[in-house]
Amino acid sequence: MSVIALFRSKWGQKAQEAPNKQRVTEVVQNSRNVDDEDEDSATGFSREPIRRNSRFYRSMRKKKTAGNTEQTDLLRNGESPQTALHGLNIIKSVFLYQEYRDTSKQQEIEQRRQQENLYPGSKGETEAEASAGTSQPTLQLQLRNNTHSLSLWQNLEAVQSSGLLSRLSQNEIRMQEAMFELVTSEASYYKSLEILETHFLRNPRLINTLSQSDTHFLFSNIEEVMEASEFLMDLEHRIEEAILISDVCDIVFHHAEKHFKVFITYVINQVYQEKTYRRIEENQAFRETMAELEKHSCVRGLSFTSFLILPFQRITRLKLLVQNILKTAEEHSERETNAIKAHQQLEQSQIVQECNEGVRKMSRTEELISIEKTLEFKTKSVPIISHSRWLLKKGEVQLMCGPKSTKTMRSRKLHQPICLFLFNNLLLITKSGDKFQVLDSCTRAMLRTEDLEDQGQQLAFVFNLKMLENQEDRTVTYMIKTSSRSDKLRWICALTPNRRTRFTSAGPQHASPQVQCIQSYTAQESDEISIEMADVLNLLERTKDWMMGERLHDGEKGWFPSRVVEEIHSKEVRAQNLREAYRVQQAHD
Repeated sequence: MSVIALFRSKWGQKAQEAPNKQRVTEVVQNSRNVDDEDEDSATGFSREPIRRNSRFYRSMRKKKTAGNTEQTDLLRNGESPQTALHGLNIIKSVFLYQEYRDTSKQQEIEQRRQQENLYPGSKGETEAEASAGTSQPTLQLQLRNNTHSLSLWQNLEAVQSSGLLSRLSQNEIRMQEAMFELVTSEASYYKSLEILETHFLRNPRLINTLSQSDTHFLFSNIEEVMEASEFLMDLEHRIEEAILISDVCDIVFHHAEKHFKVFITYVINQVYQEKTYRRIEENQAFRETMAELEKHSCVRGLSFTSFLILPFQRITRLKLLVQNILKTAEEHSERETNAIKAHQQLEQSQIVQECNEGVRKMSRTEELISIEKTLEFKTKSVPIISHSRWLLKKGEVQLMCGPKSTKTMRSRKLHQPICLFLFNNLLLITKSGDKFQVLDSCTRAMLRTEDLEDQGQQLAFVFNLKMLENQEDRTVTYMIKTSSRSDKLRWICALTPNRRTRFTSAGPQHASPQVQCIQSYTAQESDEISIEMADVLNLLERTKDWMMGERLHDGEKGWFPSRVVEEIHSKEVRAQNLREAYRVQQAHD
């Protein structure tokens, strides 16, 4: 069986479609559309005239050639329809993208756990002893194979019968698997997008419950995003060329450069999308219709909102898949060059960053407008709304001591509840009432903090906050009490971010603690970080319940609950994580 049959039959099937007998009738018809050689001829990679036969391609072409029938030919290379339809037992189930992501990330977690057993640095095993065991590329392949979940390149019938596996190095097999995962995950992603479009967007009952503007805000430019996903066709074509995949990153580079800007529009609209969905959930007709649609077997028990966030999840995941190829590629090879170009295009064209930044800008502006309406300035007014300002942290604390003069801290016990508004360049100290009355303010650069924990247990949750120059151009100090040690440390880190963190040292970087995420977490406050399963972070601060870390693959920092991560104890694994992160970082230098 050829590799392309994998995509032509099994991956394209939708749940609850016509039985196999009908599908055989469809696929054995040998007609072909003249326009199959479409407008993508001017690509940055070589393309021979080919037939566009994938189920995904047929679905996309239906939008362009309404009324024309798209049919496939599975008889190339002498295959019988029975072979094409029944020779796919390597795929136990057809994954939706949400299922693929969860499975793939769980495999990454298990891989690191197994590596911990190979290189248990905390148990005193030497590097030589550890290296005598299973090699890392072999381990990765075994772990993926043992899960019996995601399809593997090495399990394709054509690959196994070719004898390639006995001739290729373990690292090359690992490279083939990394490239193959990028292709199969794209097929999985498009399958989920099709359900969003055909099962939800094209459902007349659902659309009848929505106004035209609600439909626009809810689904945004999803059809343009679907068109951008046509690069699956080029990935399929690359696999058709040879059993041994030559490269895929050149294709990623081309499509990221030409077509991926539509992701930015979709993700920027996510703020309005979420607000629209929360509002229309109050509509009983919409709620009942949606409940019925979510019960359909093709949805696999997943929520409608999990389909809405697919484009943002995919563009982020695509960057990580390219990183995996870059980490595996031989240095100074053409594959490495193409992986660097693809990764740089995703970064430098700021597709991922602009998606993130677009969402942030929309929400930040609305948040500033909302905050300004709640503030009341008794003395000097400070303009709040600015394109260069955003809220970092807000919360209630206890004011134990306040300033009585310019340079001293003569004070009386106040124990007054106050609310701090910390922006990226400004701090407001307020007192709550009908509105938040602004008591004092200071630029963030003029703030200093002092932890008082070493001065006694009674001060364990207390710190001093010094304003070198407040709104009255004076130096003042406040004694602040928080609700817990974690809360205190988070405020100190937010108020004075350049403060030396506990685990930052001049020693070897691999000696710093690392953790991997075992349960996804969505940030609830501005100083927190949203982390996904299998994310690896350098640990910067730690309390009983919370940790502050820096994610290796993008350098983003923030707090997260300690319950959603597990520590990586092996020095070897930590060092390997840093080496891989450094190699990706070098791609931008």
